[in-house]
Amino acid sequence: MLAFVARRLAIALTLVWVVASLVFVVIHLIPGDPAELLLSQGGVAPDPGAIAELRERLGLDRPLLEQYLSYLASILQGDFGLSLLDGHPIAEEIALRLPRTLELIAAAGLLSVLIGLPLGVLAARRAGGLTDRILSAWAGFALSIPVFVVGTLMVLILAQQLRWVPAGGFVAFSENPVRHLTLLMLPASTIAVGLSAVIFRIARSSILEVLSRDHVRAARARGLEPRRILARHVVRNALSPVITVLALHLGSLLGGTVLVEYVFNWPGLSGYLVTAVEARDYPEVVGIVLVISALFVLLNFIVDVLYGVLDPRVRQS
Repeated sequence: MLAFVARRLAIALTLVWVVASLVFVVIHLIPGDPAELLLSQGGVAPDPGAIAELRERLGLDRPLLEQYLSYLASILQGDFGLSLLDGHPIAEEIALRLPRTLELIAAAGLLSVLIGLPLGVLAARRAGGLTDRILSAWAGFALSIPVFVVGTLMVLILAQQLRWVPAGGFVAFSENPVRHLTLLMLPASTIAVGLSAVIFRIARSSILEVLSRDHVRAARARGLEPRRILARHVVRNALSPVITVLALHLGSLLGGTVLVEYVFNWPGLSGYLVTAVEARDYPEVVGIVLVISALFVLLNFIVDVLYGVLDPRVRQS
């Protein structure tokens, strides 16, 4: 198991290096002078002196190899530079906002699993019946509604009409834990509506596939209880596709919760990325993209390790 984890860790670290290198290459392949683009406002040509100063500040006047090595060294130290807008350390801002987005994604993922997995098991056990058809129709409906529509409807119904929860905002957990969790409820539920439908469909199809295998038929022939067969022989073997799909969706949510954070005024990393792009703050964009990419690779590494735990055959690959 340790050798398997070490191999997967080496692959993950290599992927992070490849992504960081690609970001560096793409930035330098963009046509035009980055410093001039950053300083261009309203179509007015920037002052050549200001361009030269910014190029020196960003290190763009140094040889390309020196820039690359300095870039990698800064990443290893967790230093993403300073914002061009207000000069604050980018790493500090990312460290402040990233936990908020991770908390939102984790809460949405937990809700999705708690809803989608049991419903998928129920639908698979009653495949073709009325319950299965109703749940499948719900999943199709949930997947067809855009996330911003779900968020708007939740604000309109639950917050404004019924007044069960606040419409949006953010309070630190350390200041008011109850208020913090209350404010987290709506945005997490908004994401979980569509994601739970995805988990439901994957769980249902995976469980149906496992139920048709020979070892499940053999367990039935031995007279084992259906619940025991489901728990010990079916659900565990059906979890791998569910984990894969969940990890991929959670990874995409790292930079894809923009609309949810906007609707509910949740100050996370996605909103920070949009602001950085709009302001053309080159160091901020690079830092956020690298952090999101590294976390996505980390999620895939965790999935690989979970595969090894659930299925010993994977460890030999």
